[in-house]
Amino acid sequence: MNPVKVGVLGLGTVGGGTVNVLSRNAAEIVRRAGRGIEIVHASARDLRKPRICSTTGIKLTQDPFEVVNNPEIEVIIELMGGTTVAREVVMAAIANGKHVVTANKALIAKYGNEIFAAARKKGVMVSFEAAVAGGIPIIKAIREGLAGNRIEWLAGIINGTGNFILTEMRDKGRDFADVLAEAQQLGYAEADPTFDVEGIDAAHKLTILASIAFGIPLQFEKAYTEGIARITRQDVGYAEELGYRIKHLGIARRTEHGIELRVHPTLIPYRRLIANVDGVMNAVLVKGDAVGATLYYGAGAGADPTASAVVADLVDVVRTLTADPENRVPHLAFQPDALSDMPILPMEQVETAYYLRLQAQDRPGVLADVTRILADQDISIEAMLQKPSAAGASDVPIVMLTHRTREQRMNEAIRRIEALGAMTAPVMRIRMEHLKG
Repeated sequence: MNPVKVGVLGLGTVGGGTVNVLSRNAAEIVRRAGRGIEIVHASARDLRKPRICSTTGIKLTQDPFEVVNNPEIEVIIELMGGTTVAREVVMAAIANGKHVVTANKALIAKYGNEIFAAARKKGVMVSFEAAVAGGIPIIKAIREGLAGNRIEWLAGIINGTGNFILTEMRDKGRDFADVLAEAQQLGYAEADPTFDVEGIDAAHKLTILASIAFGIPLQFEKAYTEGIARITRQDVGYAEELGYRIKHLGIARRTEHGIELRVHPTLIPYRRLIANVDGVMNAVLVKGDAVGATLYYGAGAGADPTASAVVADLVDVVRTLTADPENRVPHLAFQPDALSDMPILPMEQVETAYYLRLQAQDRPGVLADVTRILADQDISIEAMLQKPSAAGASDVPIVMLTHRTREQRMNEAIRRIEALGAMTAPVMRIRMEHLKG
């Protein structure tokens, strides 16, 4: 059979890695796909920029629509990033009857419902394994490998930048700002690191994972996000002292009232495997009713790891080019007419345990006032540390771990605690999960 001709939009790190993997592993890929795969046309913003790949035999253009409208091309690989032009070119490719492979998590999280509906009408595939956790095949694992399970919850370290920062803070006792500056120098964080450190990037990925796990439409706008900028090295140290580690987790959980969809710093027991995922690595823990807890670990970014996922999707597309569109694996794992209308829970209704760090004047009665406020909200204390005051200071840090309670109750308790005259700083609150399998 003739090779499948492919167009690539974007020849940056991932685009260049994809060209390299397809070239390096060409013979192996033909054996797996049953046909050759040739990149014949590609777009890039700057045609003079040095590449990490050879572009010999590839027609280059600055206009992505030129690639999309090329009648020879059967599959478009979208690696441009962003959601404006990328959305336009993906919809144009679908309208032209071309299959699409993308690594664009923001595009899928925000516009996936629309994109998948258009693809179904045209009978084409949209594959997006590389959009979540780089080289870890987590989408295929949940969508296909765990298809016999009722997924109960999943929790993931799905942003390498945040994980690198928290690892350095723990291992070397460094401050957040110091490690962030190094992450930017190393290329792990952008000049504007907001998407990474505030949890937006992780929320894009979590939105996709939750839809596949629970069979619900993509609802990025309902995801709760909280960043790691307020975490101090003291918090990291206190957590270790109490037997926990702080990770920036994306958590999705099915409850009888709705789906939890949240990204925030989280204390987890240090013995959990996921608590020992360090540096820029990613990991996703998935709990199914039949299989129990399964952990997926690997590189969450980079040229070759992400290209690995892109090429895997491309092989899947090539394998099914002649398949009946009605019998392909559904985009969101469940049949389109069987998606659930189960609501996303507001954060105030989520139940979890908490780490609280208070800074209070060192005088009698303060601790009694705090414990009374917690008791009034029916919040019980699991453990407590009262640390000595710093040299010359008149206030002391108090650290508490609580049992599970509703976020709404904790919000009210924190409001009342901060209103006490003895408090010298806002309460630091970090949620806690035990992630038992």
